[in-house]
Order: sequence, then C-alpha cells, then structure tokens
Amino acid sequence: MSKPRKQIILGAYLGGVNHHTVWSDPAAGSQIAFSSFQHLARTAERGRFDFFFLAEGLILRERLGLIFDQDIVGRPDSLPVLAALAAVTEHLGLVGTINATFNEPYELARQLASLDHLSGGRAGWNVVTSFDAFTGQNFRRGGFLHRDDRYVRAGEFLATARKLWDSWPADAVVADKNGGRFVRDDTVGAFSQHSEQFDISGHFNVPRSPQGRPGVLQAGVSPQGRDFAAGSADAIFSPYRHLPEAREFYQDIQARALRQGRPAGSVKLLPSASFVLGDTEAEAVERHREITRTQVSGRTAQILLETVWNRDLSGYDPDGPLPDVGPDPEAPLTIQGRARLAQDPHETVAGWRALAEANNYSLRELAIHVFSRTEFIGTPVQVAERIDSFVQNDGSDGFILGSHLTPTGLDEFVDRVVPLLQERGSLRTEYTGTTLRDNLGLPAPAPAPAAASAA
Repeated sequence: MSKPRKQIILGAYLGGVNHHTVWSDPAAGSQIAFSSFQHLARTAERGRFDFFFLAEGLILRERLGLIFDQDIVGRPDSLPVLAALAAVTEHLGLVGTINATFNEPYELARQLASLDHLSGGRAGWNVVTSFDAFTGQNFRRGGFLHRDDRYVRAGEFLATARKLWDSWPADAVVADKNGGRFVRDDTVGAFSQHSEQFDISGHFNVPRSPQGRPGVLQAGVSPQGRDFAAGSADAIFSPYRHLPEAREFYQDIQARALRQGRPAGSVKLLPSASFVLGDTEAEAVERHREITRTQVSGRTAQILLETVWNRDLSGYDPDGPLPDVGPDPEAPLTIQGRARLAQDPHETVAGWRALAEANNYSLRELAIHVFSRTEFIGTPVQVAERIDSFVQNDGSDGFILGSHLTPTGLDEFVDRVVPLLQERGSLRTEYTGTTLRDNLGLPAPAPAPAAASAA
C-alpha cells in the first residue's frame, strides 16, 4: 500500500533581523511600513500559504560596545502588525515570535487570545526564551534568568497560558431573551498558578477563542529543547538542511512526542528556506552566487564568524584562510544581543576548520556555507520537485520561506512554483478551513475540565 501524499505546509517569513535581506537592492522596501507586511501577507495568501511569520528583535545589538553597524534599525512589535494583517487577510495564519522570559502569562495570553478572536482563529505564538542580560536590561527584571532555567520558565509560562485559554468553556457565554449576553456562572475564567516562576490567580477576561487556543511553534535542538518542543509545540523549526540529518531529526521528534502521549503527526517540522529561480539551472546557480555574495560581504563574514569565535576578526582577510586562533568563549561577548549559535564553540570551530580544509573554503566562503538556510536553486520545475521530495521523504512537513528581497521576493515563488506544487497534488488549491489549526491539519484542543481550569 502506497504512502499517502503529504500536504506541504508553507509559511512566509518577512526578513530583516539577520543578514539574508539585501537592502541595497533598488527594489528593496521598508521593514517597518505596513505596506511591506501587507504585500507579503497577501502574496502568501494568494499562494495558499498556511501562515505569515514574524521574528523578533528586542534590542539594537552591539559589537565591541558600539551599536552594531550592520544590524537592522527599527523593528516594530509583532502583535500590532499581526492584528493589522488580520483585517486585510482572510485565511492566512498569523504567527509572532514572543519571548517567554521578558513577558508575563496573563498579559500575553490575553493579547494572543484577542488576536485569535480578531482574526477568526488564525493566531500563533512562536515561543522563545532568553538568558541574555544585555537584552534583559530593557525589561523590568533585567537578565535575571539563568541559562539552565530558561526552559523551566518557558514550560511554566506555556502551561499557564493554556490554563488561562482553557478557563472559559465553549458554552460560557449565553444570550438572554432580550438579546443581552452574560457569563453562565461565576467560575468562568477562574485560574490560579503557583509554581517556581509564577504566583498568580484571578479571572481571565477573554472568552475561548475560535480555534480553542492559538497555535504554538517552538525551536529546540538540544535534548532539553527537543523534549520541550515535542511535548508542547504544534510545530517546530528544524535547523537541518540535508535530507538524511533532517529525516533523523524528524523521526526523533515524532518519537519523543509519542512518548509524551501525543498522537502521531501532532507536531509539524518546518525548516526555514530560501529559493532562487532561473529559466535554466545555470541561470539560477549564477543568480544565487550573485545574491549570496551580496548578502555575505567580507565584513559580514567576519562578523558572522565572530558570533562563535567571540573575538575581533576584523584583521583577518575575508578571502583568506580561517583565523589561526581558537575561540574565546570565556571572554566578554563580542556581539551583544544575538543568540549564541554554538553550544561548544571549540567543537564548532574544529568542525568548520575540517569543512574549510576539505572544500578549500576561504573565511567568507565558509560563512556563506554555514550560515545559509535550506536553499532551493533551479528552474521552477526543479524547485517544486525538490521541495516536494524533501517533504514526501519526511525531511519536514513543509518550509518557512524567506527571500533576499523585502517585501516582493515571494511573488516569483507564488507565480511560478506554487502552481507546480498544486499540479503535483502536494499543495491546496483552495483553503478548506478557517483557522490556523485547520491550515496545519491539527484538531482543535479539547478544553480542560472545569474543575481543573482553576486548580
């Protein structure tokens, strides 16, 4: 019996936080103007994408104590942007990255539930954590959270948010004979949470949302992160670009989810990806070379490697060999405000040296290779086939697609690749549901028992 064809999940990512966007392109637009967000979201919906995704930048980053001259300047808050997009889209999920370290459960649960109502059940939350005191200085409690406690807080935060969302039964609000509406009983919305991270109680004042709860996305590669994501997330960002390692990660996450009592297929895996199209493969390859050389200038390459070396590498030739010194993880951070990219910098650098030696990579060429996303390069037919093959072979359930060009870069994919995926039977031709969970093929969660919601 043949395996049923998987439907590809697609998210649209507006770039800006990292180096992938080419702002020097004459066609590049604003990362702040609503017209940019609107254009990308409407393009994604025209392509029958599942959701629109926003990353988060909470602080202007620094390098060696000075504002990082290659960072993006200006990053609007995710929730107002997503709320505005709810008014100009009908089916597209709206997912924002929001930090569980620097927010509080009641306020954030209320904001997300409100977005879910405003959008008709299309809200999603990418749960991220931080132990970064530099970013934390912007917030009331500062960088108080120890690295080992970040998943403790995130787990308690998410459990508390779900308790709040579940505190309203579906039939909590009823109408009287005069057309008024009232709450059925005084226990509706009651909650309390007394744990290591939170000590709160009260009544939640937003009714149960159209999809039950907002969808939850998460990223985790360490064993602790994988367990948290497999037990709590509806979708997980996968960092793996090549099919063998991607399939191994896919199988591991599904096995962890099953061990935690979740049904098969309840967690979707989604790597970030980019694409470059050409009328011929050679044209696409050459176009890709030009784009990546623009994305990763010599200076950008030095800075990207500094995030792992934790040294000033400005004196090294970008087109020469890798630095002849090792990383210095114990020194004060060279780059402030950016997540650490390596659990073990010495191990990472050793692997990079071996990679550079095997491929004769310069410093810049190594940076281009190791900091790229999953890339689909070729004619539209080739790109459609490669995306479909990756998903059908359980490398992932789909991709979150970004482009080097904001906000119009996705147009070419929607016009030239989406019809081919639809012809293959791997992508919807019309939306069949109304919520983010419908788009992702996930059932609405059952509300918690009334007695448990206030426990």
